[in-house]
Amino acid sequence: MSEATVEDITNRIYESLKADNLDLDIHIADLKAALKREDLKEAVFDPARLAQNNRSGRKLMQAYFRQRGVSVKYSA
Repeated sequence: MSEATVEDITNRIYESLKADNLDLDIHIADLKAALKREDLKEAVFDPARLAQNNRSGRKLMQAYFRQRGVSVKYSA
């Protein structure tokens, strides 16, 4: 089985956020490993696909991911 890509894991995170954060920490750990494998420094998320697409929701998500070692950026 091949390793999951950052895009695959990002989609799993969107699903997890919609499912009341089910397995979110596992997906963040997978994302961190995938970012390292693909030599990327930060994960990019589409704010329109987030469960809470407001400033406080985005900042909360950034802080949560940052505590787990993943830098988050949002697409325009």
